[in-house]
Amino acid sequence: MKPVSQWRLGTRLALALGALALTVFVIVGWVMVTSMQDFLDRRLDDQMAISQTGAAKEVQHYGKVSKLPPDWFAVVYKMQDGELRPQPGEQQPADREEFDAIAKKALNGDLFATDYLRGDGKFRLRACEIVDNEIVLVSAAPLDDRDGTISQLITVSVIAFLAALVALVVGGQALIRKGMQPLSDMADTAHDISSHDLTDSGDLAVRVDKRGGGVEVEELREAFNKMLAHIDTSLVARTAAEQRLRRFIADASHELRTPLTSLRGYADLFKYAAANEPGEREKHLEKLRSEASRMSVLLDDLLLLARLDSAATEPPLRPEELDLSVIAEAAADAFRAGRPSHVLDVDADTVTMTADPTRLRQVLDNLLANAAVHTPAGTSVALKVTAENGWAVIRVSDSGPGIPAADQARIFDRFYRVDDSRTRQRGGSGLGLAVVQSLVEAHGGRIELASRPGSTVFTIRLPRHPD
Repeated sequence: MKPVSQWRLGTRLALALGALALTVFVIVGWVMVTSMQDFLDRRLDDQMAISQTGAAKEVQHYGKVSKLPPDWFAVVYKMQDGELRPQPGEQQPADREEFDAIAKKALNGDLFATDYLRGDGKFRLRACEIVDNEIVLVSAAPLDDRDGTISQLITVSVIAFLAALVALVVGGQALIRKGMQPLSDMADTAHDISSHDLTDSGDLAVRVDKRGGGVEVEELREAFNKMLAHIDTSLVARTAAEQRLRRFIADASHELRTPLTSLRGYADLFKYAAANEPGEREKHLEKLRSEASRMSVLLDDLLLLARLDSAATEPPLRPEELDLSVIAEAAADAFRAGRPSHVLDVDADTVTMTADPTRLRQVLDNLLANAAVHTPAGTSVALKVTAENGWAVIRVSDSGPGIPAADQARIFDRFYRVDDSRTRQRGGSGLGLAVVQSLVEAHGGRIELASRPGSTVFTIRLPRHPD
């Protein structure tokens, strides 16, 4: 048999309700029986007092009693020679010991007592003085009717209370089971969730849709559904993160494989040239340096993105007080020197702020390089720096062909290229804008893109003095 702690909650509540009801029934029954007994005793005492008052004159004139009920006993005592002596009569018990004792005590006032008379049963005795210190009347009324009434009351109460207790337990269990049905529905939903495979899809669309059960159950149902929605959102986010990670690893492997393959090829050529064509060695060595440099840049970008994504450490920033216009002018000078085919217009206001100058320079270099790579020669590029309501605003724009609307949503994804057919030597690895977005967000800012044919604008908003 299971221990009580392992019984169903509805059963335990019904039994607890039954135990409470039984306790209440016992208390109510005891109070009811006790009150009824006191009422019957007082009523009998009043009846005996009235009967003895009516018999007092008869005792004074005739010395005996004849007006009491036939099933009562009565004994008249008179003081003779300083002692109370019983007088002859018709309604006297066979044994007068209890009568004699109460008669002596009644010389000091009326007295009631309940005693068992041998051979006759339980009686209620009352003694009263008819004449002070001379005559005492003691009468006794049987308690059979009172005891029978009390017994019948107890029997009826026990039967009624037991029937009510059974109905309360059975009906209470049914009501509790019905009231707890919403909880069972939630348990079924939880069991149903355990049968879903959430390892790949991350979809947890199961909810508790039924209503009813009261305010508390409704609150629990709402909290349960909110928890499921939160888990669903977390699973979707985790699945998306895992998919991004897989895609990131696949793209990184693909990107790294190209320079590694080139390195192996040029290394073989260098080995061959060293043995057969010494004049070609420097050419192949320069190719090796170029591929190694390109792979080093790619690895640096990957490492930076990994550090920016890490939640366990602080972002790799070294903030200091700086003038954003100085950084913008330096980035513009580098752009003009490296991209003489493009025209750059700079409009930089003096904007003091707290930020990492190296990372901000990297942001500007990447945006300017992106504008030069994806636009034809002769395209004008603009760099503007302003301050707006506590924010430093950087706008990098160009008048090139623009970015297709279908690509704008993914333009900041890692390894994403608008034109997959272009060469890596020209188009890069697809990490430049991803690095820009991560660095801007690490500074507490945001980046926006607005592009159409003939105009592409990247707008960066950075807090000038973040907390």
